Order: sequence, then structure tokens, then C-alpha cells
Amino acid sequence: MSYAAIEIKILQWSEARKIIPNSNPESQLLKAVSEIGELADATIKKDREAIVDSVGDVMVCLINYCALQDINLVDCMEIAYDQIKNRKGILLPNGVFQKTLD
Repeated sequence: MSYAAIEIKILQWSEARKIIPNSNPESQLLKAVSEIGELADATIKKDREAIVDSVGDVMVCLINYCALQDINLVDCMEIAYDQIKNRKGILLPNGVFQKTLD
């Protein structure tokens, strides 16, 4: 299934349950943070099934957040990519990103 198709299904699900319009951006953001906590826990435990579930839950919250803010999530990703696409460098083994001036 394409990203656009699943996004529509998620929005329809959210609307049917009155998450949209009865929720607000703040509550969806807090829910996303909670789900990120679950993702971190699953990552620490190396629980792949819980990782996949948590990533999906975070995305549902972000889709709802964007809908409530009247923001297109794909546009957000495109803007982020445009900002990083020309960055040069590498991630060092210690987790620090070292920029290069090429």
C-alpha cells in the first residue's frame, strides 16, 4: 500500500473516532512523545515486533498532528530533505556527525 493510501485510511479512522476534530495538536504531540518512549524501550530490548508497532504508532500521531495543524507531512519531509541533502560528512563511531567542507 502506498504512503498516501495508508495516510488516507489513518485519517478516516481518526475522523470516525472523533480524534479529528475533537483532539488538538498538543494532545497528539504528547501522544507521539509517549509512543517514542515505547519505541525507545522496544529498541533497548531489541524487540523488533514492538519496534515496528511503535514506529507505526508514532506515525499515526504525526499524521493526526499534521491534520490538526493543516500541515502536509510529506511537505515537512521534503523541506527537511532539502535542508540536509547537500550536507557532507560522516557519522563517527562515537555518534558525532563530522561535517566536511567538500
